Amino acid sequence: MFAAWGRFVYRRRWPVLAVSGVLLLASIFIVIQGGKLQSGGFIETSESGRASRLIERELPRAGAATFTLILSSDTLSATSPEFRAAVDAALAPLRSDPRVAAIVTPYDGTALDPTRLISKDGHAVAVDVAAKDDLATARDYYPELRAKVRSDTLRIQATGLLAINNGFNTVLQEDLRRAETVSLPLALVLLLVVFGSIVAALVPLGVGVLAVVGGIAGMFLVARVTDVSVYALNVVTLIGLGVAIDYSLFITNRFREELRNGHSGNDALAIALATSGRAITFSGLTVAIGLSGMLFYQGTFLSSMGISGAIVVASAVFYGLTFLPALLAILGPNLGRGRVPFLQPDASGTGWWHAIATAVMRRPLLVLVPIVAFILVLGSPFLHLRLANNDVTALPTHEESRAAFDRLVNEFPGGNQTHISAVLEYQSGDPLEIARIPSLVDYAKKIAALPNVDQVTSPVTVDPRLGPSDYIALYSQPRSQLPPQLQALIQGTVGQHIVVFDVVTQKGIYSDEARQLVRAIRAVPPPGEATVGVTGFTAIDLDTVDFIASHTPPALAYIVAATMLVLFFLLGSVVLPLKAVVMNLLSISASFGAIVWIFQDGHFAAQLGFTPASIDPTLPVIMFCTVFGLSMDYEVLLLSRMQEEYLRTRDNTSAVAMGLEKSGRLITGAAAIMVGVFAAFALADIVLIKAIGLGMALAVAIDATLVRALVVPATMRLLGDLNWWAPGPLARLQRRIGLSESTA
Repeated sequence: MFAAWGRFVYRRRWPVLAVSGVLLLASIFIVIQGGKLQSGGFIETSESGRASRLIERELPRAGAATFTLILSSDTLSATSPEFRAAVDAALAPLRSDPRVAAIVTPYDGTALDPTRLISKDGHAVAVDVAAKDDLATARDYYPELRAKVRSDTLRIQATGLLAINNGFNTVLQEDLRRAETVSLPLALVLLLVVFGSIVAALVPLGVGVLAVVGGIAGMFLVARVTDVSVYALNVVTLIGLGVAIDYSLFITNRFREELRNGHSGNDALAIALATSGRAITFSGLTVAIGLSGMLFYQGTFLSSMGISGAIVVASAVFYGLTFLPALLAILGPNLGRGRVPFLQPDASGTGWWHAIATAVMRRPLLVLVPIVAFILVLGSPFLHLRLANNDVTALPTHEESRAAFDRLVNEFPGGNQTHISAVLEYQSGDPLEIARIPSLVDYAKKIAALPNVDQVTSPVTVDPRLGPSDYIALYSQPRSQLPPQLQALIQGTVGQHIVVFDVVTQKGIYSDEARQLVRAIRAVPPPGEATVGVTGFTAIDLDTVDFIASHTPPALAYIVAATMLVLFFLLGSVVLPLKAVVMNLLSISASFGAIVWIFQDGHFAAQLGFTPASIDPTLPVIMFCTVFGLSMDYEVLLLSRMQEEYLRTRDNTSAVAMGLEKSGRLITGAAAIMVGVFAAFALADIVLIKAIGLGMALAVAIDATLVRALVVPATMRLLGDLNWWAPGPLARLQRRIGLSESTA
């Protein structure tokens, strides 16, 4: 099939190239139109997700569409008339903006405790601003609101959910531009080293750009029917560049090899697609299978990232089998144009990889045991992995919302407190009706008695001296007659069907004590006919970790089983797929250990520019699903070449040595390109993208050197002809399906 396709493309090169061009133009048109990408958030189906939605719907001023302004002066006191006048002047454009629902300052009686909005040194104030719309709508016009707040007297910074959301979007775009600026020239240099020719080097790079454009277009199409994470743009570019350049590198190299062997352009292209083309198709399948494992995490941004990643891999395979062979057919011998004399590879091969494979297979156990032990030691830090959601600390310290957040925590009273929201929902009636007040007071007392609770803020805890009868008397009068601060409290905590209890603790947001407090609050029975949902950053973090932990086993089982099935149909062996999975797990364990050692334990934090913290629970999932597929990429290309030699000679040792000789140098070059592309993303300011880039670069480097060059030959020597064994019925099934290419 692949050989026939190669001959067809050779004969119809211009029409095939034209079709690819039309699809490219369509992709560019879609990319220019763009699409709305989401910033993640809570899991809708979790308890914290449902409770957060209730607050958003019934208490928009307390929901997600809020931000906090910090206005400060080095000379003026926050209580001086000049300072207050400057604050009023800066806020005037917001007060007249119809999109702003509420502004809470320490001056106008709208704050429950005005002293908390004045910094400890008395030279700064915090002002809370709430938009009328939900987060998805308000984030689009937040930059306009922020730009309206100016002052010639005061220094102004913004933080809070809207500001942090905007900060992530801005920094991610800067990260992508920086990574592209570094990765493309670096890939070109490495391709020049591999091919020794400018024309041959530009061909894979061009395919990489086409694949990324196609992948981004597919991602924006997906964004029209479901939420797609802003992280997907970076991941699509990262994966697309890596696999597309690799795939086109293998096909281009095989085409040139067959031309050097004296084949015509038609035959050379047929053989290149029958061998390398077939291999990249199966490789693309294994990478897509790994990425599709993220579909098991429906309700998180992981599923959209898996779809987007699979689309860009499909784009890479498509252009690798259409645009690339058509271009090769047109260029033919001209691929060698623009030769760089001092970078010319030895076409005959030096025998270096053959010598390595032969030496390893002479003493397989002597190589296997220490290398595997070394890789396991590299992976050992993963044993003390601690998961917690990324927060504002994932942003660089110079970004405005991060810098303002740090000031809020360090300079304002109660800035380092953790808030947990218990949301009581009643199906009918006023949540604060008189008959419900005694049970609400009792519920508040039970929560206040829990360990590590410092304060409970609610309409029935405004004064510890008041009892149920006092609150009944207080709320028997019209709410318009209540004190202004109490009215403000009710507006922020009581909706049409809900009452919110704000539980304050001094424990860190992602600490084990705060997580235990969430569990304890959830264990307190709600009053009467009410139902309760607990939310807040700690609750969302706990639910996210639990959700990912519960969905990971089936995702891993699917990835491993589906990959082994694809490899069986490719290789006709039941042993090699199992061995390939074990090899991949070795590579992944080393990269996981490195990620924990660096980003959680804090090694090289100053050099890499990040704040050490617990690992985001989505990072291991993204790493596993991506690295498993990419590691299988090299396994497929290496084993398919070994299989080609084994079918020719029926000598396992010779097939392993020759397979490594024929593909070892190319795999090393391809891995170097992929490591370069991934390392460029390690320059990102967002910690998650930095960790993905660095982790994947390490995984590919270890996989292409220690695992493929040393561990694979050693294990294949120990297994001997058993490598190629399959039970009779399965072997006949594989032959009947006819996935082998006789032309090869």
